[in-house]
Amino acid sequence: MRHVPRKRFGQNFLVDDAVIAAIVAAVAPQSRDLMVEIGPGLGALTRPLAARLDHLHVVEIDRDITARLRTAFPPARVTVHEGDALRFDFSALGAWLRVVGNLPYNISTPLLFHLARHAGAIRDIHVMLQKEVVARMVATPSTAEYGRLSVMLQYRFEMERVLEVPAGAFRPAPRVESAVVRLAPFARLPHTARDERCLGKIVAAAFSQRRKILRNALGGYFTAGDFERLGMDGGLRAQDLSIADFVRLADAATLSPAAAPAKP
Repeated sequence: MRHVPRKRFGQNFLVDDAVIAAIVAAVAPQSRDLMVEIGPGLGALTRPLAARLDHLHVVEIDRDITARLRTAFPPARVTVHEGDALRFDFSALGAWLRVVGNLPYNISTPLLFHLARHAGAIRDIHVMLQKEVVARMVATPSTAEYGRLSVMLQYRFEMERVLEVPAGAFRPAPRVESAVVRLAPFARLPHTARDERCLGKIVAAAFSQRRKILRNALGGYFTAGDFERLGMDGGLRAQDLSIADFVRLADAATLSPAAAPAKP
């Protein structure tokens, strides 16, 4: 039966066989891999993945689609988890997990942060996203694309843009171009923050108003003297800092009561 794409779920279904083959080749699934697909939709990636794997997990929120998937694939080969990927416990599937998916663009950023919280159980991630989002993910300091998403993902993952996907590869065609990106958690973090929640708050505050210099954007955390003691230029903007710089600021805020955020 024909499925009408639902806008509330951000459904754009991949239909280009060449793109599907390129993604599967990039993932290079091996039979015994523990793998989960997010948003399988009508099964464009599910079919070739399930054909190569002993078993595949999929997470899908649309009840009509989950019913189709349970009919199309035997439960011995594909386990269908009906629910919201933003609330799914990926760690519960086991260790050394491989994640694949065409992520709904309307929830891509929170879903990436959700996956980052499960990084300890993940081997790698191959996901399709809006091309501009991928550009932000892999951006380097002092570029327009470098921001909170860049810092928080690059803190935990090594990332690589795999391929670009034109809008015509989908039905319905989205108004944006897409790209596939690979994320692999660092076996050992290059820069380890004492308190990752504090790091997240510092990064969010620093980028909350991109045009503000650090001395103003982080005024609730640090004085001008604090920046001097850290050997950092408070006149810089957030996009000029490296991951190591942000970790240094977060550690200073964690260790120094004087640098605790001001109460509203």
